[in-house]
Amino acid sequence: MIRTLRLQNFKCFRDQEIELGNLTLLAGLNGMGKSSLIQALVLLRQSRQQALLPDIGLALNGDLLRLGLARDVLYEGATSDDEIGFGLVVENDDAIVKAKWTFAYNQEADVLQINQKAHTAVYETSLFTDEFHYLHAERIGPRPAFTTSDFEVRQHRQIGTQGKYAAHYLSVFGSQDIRNTAIQHDRARTLSLRDQTEAWLGEISPGTRIQLNANPDLDQIGLRYSFITGQYESNAYRSTNVGFGLTYTLPILVVALSAAPGSLILIENPEAHLHPKGQGMMGELLSRVAQSGVQVIIETHSDHVLNGIRLAVHGGGRASRLDAEKVRMHFFERQECDDGTQHLVISPAIDHNGRINRWPEGFFDEWDKSLEALLEPRSE
Repeated sequence: MIRTLRLQNFKCFRDQEIELGNLTLLAGLNGMGKSSLIQALVLLRQSRQQALLPDIGLALNGDLLRLGLARDVLYEGATSDDEIGFGLVVENDDAIVKAKWTFAYNQEADVLQINQKAHTAVYETSLFTDEFHYLHAERIGPRPAFTTSDFEVRQHRQIGTQGKYAAHYLSVFGSQDIRNTAIQHDRARTLSLRDQTEAWLGEISPGTRIQLNANPDLDQIGLRYSFITGQYESNAYRSTNVGFGLTYTLPILVVALSAAPGSLILIENPEAHLHPKGQGMMGELLSRVAQSGVQVIIETHSDHVLNGIRLAVHGGGRASRLDAEKVRMHFFERQECDDGTQHLVISPAIDHNGRINRWPEGFFDEWDKSLEALLEPRSE
C-alpha cells in the first residue's frame, strides 16, 4: 500500500507530499491539481511497462496516458535546470519501501532521462504488477459491440483505462467466484463475478440482468440488458437502448469486485452518469472494497459519493463499517501569493461517526450555499 506520494516540479506543484490511505478521496474545483496526483502514479507505471524504468527514463506518452512534452508538465516556476521528481513510501508485506526518482528536464522530449533511480524492491508492489487498475474519467459508453483482447484480459486481467474490455472480462471470468468475499452483495444469487455485478448494477437500476454474446470471428462481444420485475423478465435490450449509466458504471463494478486484497485501484469520477442514489451506492461499495484490503484512490466532484463513504464509516449504510483511520481526504485549491499563484492541498479528517472536522470553502458545500440562498426572502 502506498503511504505517501511526493511530487516535485510536476505540473502545478513545486514540492508537495500527499498522504494516502486505504481509501483516498481527491476533491476540488476543476484545474486545481487533483488529476496530477493520479497522473504521477500512472506515469511511473507506464514507464515501467515500456521498459524505461528502472534505468532509462520517464515516458510522458503511452497507452495509459498522453501528457505531451516535458515543457507541458514542468512546474511553471521551475527553471530548465530543475528536475522533475516523484517519491513513494510503500508498505509491502510488512516492510517499508522508500523510492525516489528524479528526471532531467529537456523541454522538447517526451521521454525524460533518469537521474536518480529507485530501489528495485518498489517494482514488486501493486503499482507495477497486474494488481493495478486505472479507470480514466472518459470511459467507454454504450456500443453495439465491444472489442476483446486475450492479451489484456486473459493474460493480465486488465480491462483498459476506458473499460473497453469489461464485457470481455465478464465473459471470461464471470462464472468464477469473486476473490474478495467481504464485498459481496447480500442479494446476489451466488458469489460469481457475474451475479455480484448484476446485484450491484441493481442498485442503479433494479432487477438488471446482463447478456453477453461473443463473436470471436470479429473479436467483438455484444452486451445487452434485461430487467426483472417480480416474476416478469423483459426482453434483452442493446446497451445503446438503455440508460447510459449502466454501461458507464460496469467497468468500475468489474474492477472493484474482481480485485484481490493488496490491489491498487485508481478511478476518476466514479459518479459519472449516475443518479444520486447510485452515486451514494458507489461511495459505499468503494468503502467496502477499501476496508477489505484493496487500496482505492478516487477523484470525485460528488457529495453523494462522499456521503456514501461517510455512511460506511458511520456504519449506517449497507456497507460493512470502514475504519475512519483508513480514510484520507484531500481538497485541492489555488491561492494568490506574492509571486503569482500557488496550489494548496487541505486535508480534512473524518471521525468514527462520519463527521468531517473542517470544510474548506468549495469542499462539497454548494448544496448548503444554495439552500441558504433559497431560505433568504425573495427580493421584489
